[in-house]
Amino acid sequence: MSRGFVIMAQNTSEVDYVKCAETLVMSINRVMPYAKVSIITNDSVDSTKFDKIIPLPYGDLDISSKWKLINDWQVYEASPYDETIKLESDIIIPRDIMHWFDVCGKQDLVLCTTIRNLKQEISTVRGYRRFIDENKLPDVYNAITYFKKSETAKTFFEIVRNVFENWEDFKRTLKCNPQEPASTDWVYSIAAHIIGKEKTTMPTFTEMSMIHMKQFINGNPTENWTDTFIYECLSDQIRVQTVPQLYPFHYHVKNFCDKIMRGYA
Repeated sequence: MSRGFVIMAQNTSEVDYVKCAETLVMSINRVMPYAKVSIITNDSVDSTKFDKIIPLPYGDLDISSKWKLINDWQVYEASPYDETIKLESDIIIPRDIMHWFDVCGKQDLVLCTTIRNLKQEISTVRGYRRFIDENKLPDVYNAITYFKKSETAKTFFEIVRNVFENWEDFKRTLKCNPQEPASTDWVYSIAAHIIGKEKTTMPTFTEMSMIHMKQFINGNPTENWTDTFIYECLSDQIRVQTVPQLYPFHYHVKNFCDKIMRGYA
């Protein structure tokens, strides 16, 4: 049974997500040199860095948005692996997490439900999750998603597609701002609710988590933590405020990938 990591990376006018993905695969290769990593994109990519470069099976369905979130559901069909861990591109992996496949493999689908601050502490900050709380939806993060080629996962991503494509209709039954955009986290949470939290999450597996560098999670005065926190990008680790980052590091400020690449050089 094949196992591998998949990164969805579509460049926009504002962000080079492929560069972020190339930084991510470098971090994976450093700690898991045997791991398979594929990228799903229609943009130009350094073919030497990835196991496979896979175009979007149905093409870019959103050519106007600064985020290409509506294409996310295509990851299920595009993934070349029997078991996949999908990662957002603006993450780095600081240590071997291949054993996550063994733990998550007890289910067909596992969505991340735990985030941490830069001190590695599980975060209880709810400022960014008002939509989840007000609609009593499963508290999930799409940035790390495990799935098998299975009916459960296939159905999940079909629902994800449906919610994205019919977001205006879904909003009419939800408690939210009328202008609320369809973020991938919100859409995943709705799909997880429809399928069932027990089939889509593994709350006891809190190791499947990430450091999230958003402002309020870390008590930062601005969203750009790189302007105020001390950090070191070394060849073998990243330290923020002198703390080594031991979980997948969701750096959030996209151009931080340039500093990481210089540290790896």
